[in-house]
Amino acid sequence: MIPPGFIQDLLARVDIVDIVGRHVDLKKAGINHKGLCPFHGEKSPSFIVSPSRQTYHCFGCGQHGNAVGFLMEHLGIGFVDAVRDLAQQAGMQVPEDDRSPQEREREKAQKQRQATLTEVLAKAGQHYRQQLKGNPRAIEYLKGRGLTGQIALQFGLGYAPDGWRSLASAFPSYDDPLLVETGLVILQDDPGKSEAEQRRYDRFRDRVMFPIRNVQGEVIGFGGRVLDKGEPKYLNSPETPVFHKGKELYGLYEARPAMRRRGYALVVEGYMDVVALAQHGFGNAVATLGTACTQDHVQKLFRFTESVVFSFDGDAAGRRAAGRALEAALPHANETRTIKFLFLPAEHNPDSYVRELGAEAFERCIEGAVPLSRQLMESAAEGCDLGTPEGRARMLSVAKPLWAALPDGLLKRQLLGELARRAQLPDAELQALWANALPPAAPGSRPRAERPAAAAPRAQPRAAAPQAGGPHDEPYFDIPASAYGDEGAPGDEFPLPPDAHPAEAGGAPSHAPQAGSGGGAAQRKWEPKGEFKGKGKGNWGKGEWRKRDQDPTMGMPLELPPAPMNLAVRMLLLHGELWHQIGEQDLELLHALPGEHGELIAWLERFLIDNGPSPWAVLQVALQEAGLMELAQRVSGGPLLPPPSDEHVAAEFRVTMGKLWVGRLQAEADRIARSPQPDMVRFQAIQRQIRDLKTI
Repeated sequence: MIPPGFIQDLLARVDIVDIVGRHVDLKKAGINHKGLCPFHGEKSPSFIVSPSRQTYHCFGCGQHGNAVGFLMEHLGIGFVDAVRDLAQQAGMQVPEDDRSPQEREREKAQKQRQATLTEVLAKAGQHYRQQLKGNPRAIEYLKGRGLTGQIALQFGLGYAPDGWRSLASAFPSYDDPLLVETGLVILQDDPGKSEAEQRRYDRFRDRVMFPIRNVQGEVIGFGGRVLDKGEPKYLNSPETPVFHKGKELYGLYEARPAMRRRGYALVVEGYMDVVALAQHGFGNAVATLGTACTQDHVQKLFRFTESVVFSFDGDAAGRRAAGRALEAALPHANETRTIKFLFLPAEHNPDSYVRELGAEAFERCIEGAVPLSRQLMESAAEGCDLGTPEGRARMLSVAKPLWAALPDGLLKRQLLGELARRAQLPDAELQALWANALPPAAPGSRPRAERPAAAAPRAQPRAAAPQAGGPHDEPYFDIPASAYGDEGAPGDEFPLPPDAHPAEAGGAPSHAPQAGSGGGAAQRKWEPKGEFKGKGKGNWGKGEWRKRDQDPTMGMPLELPPAPMNLAVRMLLLHGELWHQIGEQDLELLHALPGEHGELIAWLERFLIDNGPSPWAVLQVALQEAGLMELAQRVSGGPLLPPPSDEHVAAEFRVTMGKLWVGRLQAEADRIARSPQPDMVRFQAIQRQIRDLKTI
C-alpha cells in the first residue's frame, strides 16, 4: 500500500493545470481553466480545471477528480501506475509498499523488460520509415490508395524491404534475442542445432508497415500489408509481453483528439480503413487487430468516449463480426452510452466507400447506423417466423442470454418491454419468466437451456444469398439434421414409413430388445448357427447339415461411417490448416449446421480468428479450458487423437464438404417436392447440381 500521506504530499507538489494541459487544450476562464472534455464528445467546452482546488470537473458528463484520477481515466492505467507516473514528473520517490523485496524486484524487472522491448520496436519503426522514403514502389502504392505524406507521417507508416535480413542494418547485432522476443525476427526451430546456429530471418518482408501504439504512444507491435498479391494479405506481430492483440486497438493513440471533436469512436476492421478514413477527415477511427471485438476493446473505448459506432462490411463475414461485437458491447451498454452498428454495401469496405463516394456519403451512412437495441432485436429475430408461436418462442430463447448480458438499468427494462411486445406477451409475464435470468456464460461454456436446439445466436443472416460461383444461387434455408448424414445414419435422423419394421431400416440392431418389449430371449430375432443343404426346393427333411464358421463380429453393433457433419468438424479440429481453405459459402454452410455442431463451429471460428490456425495440442488445451472437450468429442463422433500427417486430408475435406452440400440441396429438393405448387424448374436445377457434386 502507498501511504495516504504520500499521496497528499504528491498532489500538493503538482499543478493539475499542467498535468491536464498536456492532454487537453485549456484556456483561462476567470480563476479556472476550460476546455473540451476528454471523456465524452462535446462542441462547447464544459470541462473545468480548478487550480485553487486542484481538481477537474465536467458539467457535461459529470467526470471529476484530482490529478491521479485524471491520469487513471485518461490513460487507462491503474492507481499505482498513475501515482508513480505523477511522482516521476514531480521528482518524488514513491515509498516502499508492503510487498516483499522479491515481488518488488520482479515488478521492476518486468517494467524494465517492457521498456526495453518498446525501445527495440521504436527503433525498428524508425528503420521502416527510412526505408519507405527510399522506395518509390511503396510510395506509389500508398499514393494509389489516396494517402498523402502528411497522413503517412501521422501514423508513422513505413516499409519492410524484400530481404531476409534487412533489420541487420538497423541493429548492432542481428543475433540479439530481443529481436526474436519482439517478434521482429523469426528463429527457425531446429532441435539439432544450438541457438547460435539457428537460422534467423525477418518476419516482415516487402510490406507496408503500420506501427501499433498503445495509449501512451509507445510502439508495441506492427502490422504489415503486402504490396502486390500474396498471402497472408495482413501480417501482425505475435503476442509479446507488450503486445496483446485482444486488448489493443490500432489507431487509438492517434484517434483520441478526433474522438473528442466528433463525439464518438468509429470501429472498423482494417489498418487501411483507419488510415483512409483519417485522410478523408474521419480521424476518430480505430481497428481491431485481426481479432473479433472483445469486451476489453469496448471497455477501453469507453474510457475516451461515450459513443461507439461499429462499422462492418455488408457481407456474411461482416454480419458475423457484428454479432461478436454485439456480445462484447452488451455488458457495457446503458442509458448514458450510445452504441450503433453500421453495415456498408457488400461490395464496399470503409476504405473503398469513402474513396469512391466521398466523406459526405459516409457521414450519411453513420447517421443511419442501427442502435444497439434494434441490432439486438434483429439478431434475436433472425430466422424466426414471428407469425407463429414457435417462431416467437425461438426468438425469445435467442434473446434471453443477450438481454441478460445488459447491466441493470432503464435500457434493460425498455428492451424487456420491446421483446415482450414482439413476442405478444404481457411485460409482467415475460419479466416473471426471466426473473432468474443469468448473465451469459463465458465463451466456451454452453448454457443449454438458454439456446435453441437448432441455432446459436449468430449474427449472419440465414436468408443471405451466397456469393456467385457456389453450389446454388437460392437463399439459404434451415436444414434438418437428416440432411447432413450419410445413408444409414443411426437414430431417428431417417424417419421410417408407417408400415416399416425397425429392422428393415437399420434402426435398432437385430439382436437388441425392441422398445416396450421388456427384453428377454423370447423377443430376440433367431439367428441360425449353421446352414441346411437340401436336395431341392421345399425338400425339407432330406439332405445334410453342415456347420459353418462363426462370424467373429456376429452380435456386435454395426459400426456406421461417421456422418459428414461429424467428419467435417473432426477434420477442422485436428487439422487447423484446413481453415484457410474454407470459402465464404462453405463457412456459411458450416455455421448453419444444426444444434451443437453449429455451436462448436462458431467457437472454433472465434478461436482461430483470435489465435490463427493452431496445432491440435494447442487447440486441445483451449477446448479443455473452455469446458468443451466433451462436446467436441460428441459432435465429431468419438475420441479425438493426435492426427497423423496426411497429405490427402485436404482432398478428403473437400469431399466431405461436397457431401454436406448434397445434403443441403437434397433437403431443398424435398421441400419443393412437398409444396402444393412445386417449382419444377428449380427442382430440376437442384437435381443437376446434386448429380454434379456426386461426380466430383
